[in-house]
Amino acid sequence: MTKGDRITDIDALRGFALFGILLVNILAFASASYGTGVLPPGGRTALETGLAFLISAIFELKFYLLFSFLFGYSVTLQMQSAEKAGAAFLPRMLRRQTGLFLIGVFHAVVLFYGDILTTYAILGVVLLVLRGLGDRAKILMAILLIVGTSVLWFGLAWLQWSAPARDDSALIAQHVQSALAAYQGTAHAIVGQHLSDMGAFFPLLLLLQAPCALSMFLVGFVLGRQRWLQDRDRFRPYLSRIVFLGLAIGLPGNLAYAYATQFLSGTSLETAGLALSVLTAPFLTAAMIAAMLMAFGSRWIDRLRDYLASAGRAALSNYLAQSALCALIFHGYGLGLIGQFGLAATLSIAVAIFGVQLVVSRWWLARFCYGPVEWLLRALTIGRIPPFRIG
Repeated sequence: MTKGDRITDIDALRGFALFGILLVNILAFASASYGTGVLPPGGRTALETGLAFLISAIFELKFYLLFSFLFGYSVTLQMQSAEKAGAAFLPRMLRRQTGLFLIGVFHAVVLFYGDILTTYAILGVVLLVLRGLGDRAKILMAILLIVGTSVLWFGLAWLQWSAPARDDSALIAQHVQSALAAYQGTAHAIVGQHLSDMGAFFPLLLLLQAPCALSMFLVGFVLGRQRWLQDRDRFRPYLSRIVFLGLAIGLPGNLAYAYATQFLSGTSLETAGLALSVLTAPFLTAAMIAAMLMAFGSRWIDRLRDYLASAGRAALSNYLAQSALCALIFHGYGLGLIGQFGLAATLSIAVAIFGVQLVVSRWWLARFCYGPVEWLLRALTIGRIPPFRIG
């Protein structure tokens, strides 16, 4: 869509989601033990323990859901764009999803095994198949996906609790050391470790991330068809109630998840905490969206909104740039500083990276119509070379 057609609030929410995703992803770049329950050799300070708890409670899974919701919403904007251009929507979207998948494969193999682009590319095709369903059917399917995923993980927690106790700490420590050596090594070693981590990550992707993402795709698509975010007057009366309900349900569940993740790692209670987070995280995500929309429109926050919107308009370029910068800082592609920073320093690096991206995105989009990767994907989508420079 052209600059005049952009929905600033949607772009700003997407930029906000980028920041949350970076805060989570950088932890995987900075430490080979992320997600294993193994603490750094020197342990953690009280500040770092508090930061880890905060990341688990507020950021893990929630911003992934926000990004997924906006992806589903943006499909409706693509439909509107195709209609304005008088072009067939389905071929355009299939070309777009193919391009997204190829970019995601490169990203996963070379830069970051926790890539979301390939998942979005495949699930985007599933959304296209389901687009003919009625809105109620889509919402019901979204609810069933969330509830079903939560029940599955509660079941896994029960199986874990009833199984004989076992100590895998030595095996986990060996894996952490092997991964650390690989990520500090050559490009060949890094790619090999990515492929290994992708295989280990696949069950989590299949049983957790994919169904939750598809659920949010469906919700975003329904609200996009109803043009909720394009009409502030329509949704504004509901925002305060959404914030209250979202916090009342979402916050306790995700605080419990954070406690289990940080202090009961490796136990059935951690798995049960994850199941509870799956069930309640959409409410907390909804509260964040509503709170941001309430803040937008006030004079003091609109300048920040405009910077976030610039980052959100170039979300794909910024997402890939985040991974490239983290790989250069922490892996053998560049400085190889993996395992050298504490949690507070790592998060400070994330804040600095995103701050630079806000400024650069604002500068770039004052001169160019698209982010660089968005331009390439746009060309593939519409089947011709779009304008690059403004004017």
